Amino acid sequence: MNIGVLSRNRNLYSTRRLVEAAKSRGHEVRVIDVLKCFMNITANDPDVFYQNRENNVEELSFDAVIPRIGASITNYGCAVLRQFEVANTYSINESIAITRSRDKLRAHQLLARRGIGQPITSYASSARATNHLIESVGGAPLIVKLTQSTQGNGVLLAETKKAAEALINAFRGVGSDFLVQEFIKEAGGSDIRCFVVGDKVIAAMQRKAAKGEYRSNLHRGGVAEVVKLNSAERKLAVDAARVMGLDMAGVDILRSAHGPLVIEVNSSPGLEGIENASGVDVAGKIIQYIESDVLRGPNKPKGKG
Repeated sequence: MNIGVLSRNRNLYSTRRLVEAAKSRGHEVRVIDVLKCFMNITANDPDVFYQNRENNVEELSFDAVIPRIGASITNYGCAVLRQFEVANTYSINESIAITRSRDKLRAHQLLARRGIGQPITSYASSARATNHLIESVGGAPLIVKLTQSTQGNGVLLAETKKAAEALINAFRGVGSDFLVQEFIKEAGGSDIRCFVVGDKVIAAMQRKAAKGEYRSNLHRGGVAEVVKLNSAERKLAVDAARVMGLDMAGVDILRSAHGPLVIEVNSSPGLEGIENASGVDVAGKIIQYIESDVLRGPNKPKGKG
């Protein structure tokens, strides 16, 4: 196959590993910076063009693409991906699934509609609803997080009611959309990243927050170790990815007193932490899945939303 990896940086660990895995299985592979793409939007000839390193313009054609689209370029990246989809190019994650997962409010609503366990989450615009927001999630401590955030940015812990009111008013004052969420104390500052490909969790790791930090993201100094999932956790992770319509996802869950809860579904999960912690060749399994999925054809069931 001729595979395109849609990534702004060919030197990133995840991008390099996908390229290595594809080449090792005999595929042609190329890294494409989506910001250097432009599109010819016509009914008869939906082309994607690319300005290459020599500043020449060429038309792109792939059998399959792997989107590694950063949160900061979601809109344009997904526009390019949609153009590939119009041209019937296979993508392991479709553009609509990526956009729905990036909007945390929409994602939580879709998960709730399908009965996926998650922390109690509230949302409101009116300043008069502040007390209700706080009380509805069980009071402080609680989490306030932006609806558009990544790697723990825009996710803040309010330890007291006054701190919660101040954070809510600050976000509202700058016009930011945010959610208020129950704080799961018994998780102890750790969460579990489940790496889902197709209908299986192929690898998992437990991430523990650094001292003095409540976010377990590895980018914020968290540490990772291999973890054994139970059947309920595996099912929850696979179901959450399916609701989003993602064939590849990093599903983050917390172990709470009333069972596992989903806190986020990531459409472009990093490979470095999960491969190092689990010892699993995640990149290789992604390429293997793409091979089998392309052979199955385009009429596969996807999540709804």
